[in-house]
Amino acid sequence: MDETMFLLLVHVLIFFFFFGLSSSISDSFILNGFSDDVTTEGSATIATDGLLILTNISRKTIGHAFYTSPLRLGDGKKSKNHHTSIFSFSTSFVFAIVPEYPQAASMGMAFVMTPRKHLPLDIQAEPYLGVFDSITNGSSTNHIVAVEFSDIMNSRVAIHVNGQVPLNARKAAYYDPKTSKFTNLSIFTGERMQVWIDYDSREMDFHVAIAPVPTDMDRIAIPSRPFLSTKINLTDAIFNKDMYVGFSASAGMAATAHYILGWSFETNSTTAPPLRLSNLPKLPKPINPNNSNRLTLLLPIAVPLIAALLLLLFAALVILGVRRTRKYAEELEDWEKEYGPHRFCYKDLYRATGRFKDEKLLGAGGFGKVYRGVLPKSKDEIAVKKISHDSKQGMREFVAEIASMGRLRHRNLVQLLGYCRRKGELLLVYEFMPNGSLDKLLFEQDADKYGYRNSGDSSSSLWASSKAGVLNWSKRFRIIKGVASGLLYLHQGWDQLVVHRDVKASNVLLDAELNARLGDFGLARLYDHGTNPQTTHLVGTVGYMAPEFIRQGKATAATDVFAFGIFLLEIACGRRPIEHKKSKTSDEIITFDWVLKNWSKQALLSSMDENIVGGEYATEEVNLVLKLGLLCCHSMENARPNMKQVVQLLDGDILLPDLTPDYWVNNTVSLKKNDSFDDYLRSRALQSDPCSNVATGYSSDLFISDGR
Repeated sequence: MDETMFLLLVHVLIFFFFFGLSSSISDSFILNGFSDDVTTEGSATIATDGLLILTNISRKTIGHAFYTSPLRLGDGKKSKNHHTSIFSFSTSFVFAIVPEYPQAASMGMAFVMTPRKHLPLDIQAEPYLGVFDSITNGSSTNHIVAVEFSDIMNSRVAIHVNGQVPLNARKAAYYDPKTSKFTNLSIFTGERMQVWIDYDSREMDFHVAIAPVPTDMDRIAIPSRPFLSTKINLTDAIFNKDMYVGFSASAGMAATAHYILGWSFETNSTTAPPLRLSNLPKLPKPINPNNSNRLTLLLPIAVPLIAALLLLLFAALVILGVRRTRKYAEELEDWEKEYGPHRFCYKDLYRATGRFKDEKLLGAGGFGKVYRGVLPKSKDEIAVKKISHDSKQGMREFVAEIASMGRLRHRNLVQLLGYCRRKGELLLVYEFMPNGSLDKLLFEQDADKYGYRNSGDSSSSLWASSKAGVLNWSKRFRIIKGVASGLLYLHQGWDQLVVHRDVKASNVLLDAELNARLGDFGLARLYDHGTNPQTTHLVGTVGYMAPEFIRQGKATAATDVFAFGIFLLEIACGRRPIEHKKSKTSDEIITFDWVLKNWSKQALLSSMDENIVGGEYATEEVNLVLKLGLLCCHSMENARPNMKQVVQLLDGDILLPDLTPDYWVNNTVSLKKNDSFDDYLRSRALQSDPCSNVATGYSSDLFISDGR
């Protein structure tokens, strides 16, 4: 290597050595408490234990504290674009903001970098945290960088350059590594907080992180993610290579103390030296010296006043307890203890239904109101029916039947969960059916107003047309078969015969999967199989009561079959049993007579609900349902099929006889008193003329009680 190359290499090495040396020069300090390291002005002071107090518990004050010597934040050299080259820096400090009254802090504090050691102290600087005032705010000659911690947004942290308008601002939050999420943080709780502020001059990244300081740790790690991060070019803001760094705070009308417990700073670095938390000074107890005098003056007045208030409170609690006891009072007799598992506490039902408010009302009828509720403990959804009762006569037998029917289990029955008695009310508790009652969907134009929910599966939606509440035929036929299956279980599938006595569309409910559930057993009666039913009060719904029930007052399985026949016509035709014509002078229309008349004109399918006509349906199924509905409504109870035969007919296991409309309109009766529908089916197969000599027809007078 020649001499020229050797000298060149030496110069290059010297250049890189001094360049690296100059770039590694840094100003650094760690202050675990304060003494003469900082200079203060305004309300700022240093306590004997080293605690830096920017403002004490007083109103409308401003305090400043700066590191005694300016720090080198640049090399002082200007580039071609006249910008000064600045260094990266990092700082960390522990602070606490203690308001005189909780949640009543005002103003706040700021970390400040400024070329001047003195900042405004007059009242105009209060809203600007003592950093700016109304005159200097926003001036490009300020050359001030500040990070704000204020009561704006209930703990706002923001970055400011030369003015109060923030370049970036967010509600204080710290990154929790356990949840990998940011958690909002209030900085006005009087608890210690640690802050890390880092600036990378090369990438121009400005980061701020904050975290609460635990009491049992000596050091805490820097959060892995800053909650406030932005890109800022500080070459214009930092006036020259020397800047003062420190803190400024102001308190407004709500007295607030601002404390700095420890502080570290380093240039040419993005990681400030760590602080030893165990070496930091302690926070003073948040006691206002004026409070002791106030307390002494208030004691003679406060003690009698507090005693009087306590006495009034005790009296109010006694009255409230008595009223509460009466409010939830129930009727409970010794004989009811055997039905304990089926008895509900009135308090639970009262709370479950939101005090039986109208907002919880699902429906109302002649036998009571039904409310929706959620049991407080189990969180199960229920429906509660309130029925008035004026007499205890027969109540024991009625409750016994309720308890027995609570043991019924079938997929097409609404589960009766139990009952409750209180004063003049009987409350029946059922499982809740989220899609409501069938009649609302059949006859109401706007089902949404009842709060019924769809299953969520568009392919299985109840609504088959654009008209809300209209059921397509496949759904109607599935509902019919479900109700028939439930009735068969009541009549033949349980230990006793259960006569429902109120089969109709409004008592058919739809569960979350849109399955039909027969409900409302408030009128049901239980009999041993093979026994004769007893005469009862004439109860039920006009239009669904069989003629023999109106005459004799005996509810049987055949009377349920009659009501089921009306239900079949109801769901297939989309009509109620009795409808009024649009003309005020016209008579009522009996759906049974109307369907029979259409059949006699060989237009049976014209009886279909007009909302089904435009959709898909099976003609054979519609004919079967209409004819079976008429057959179940036969005026002779022996001529009606039982529910087992109804289910077989709907499933296609047996075929419906080849009936004609004349079967219902002839005036003679061919059936003997003891004949059954099975006998009739066999005899029909042998008759050449099946239309002669049959039972008396069905007419509108079957819907009207004769008073007997």
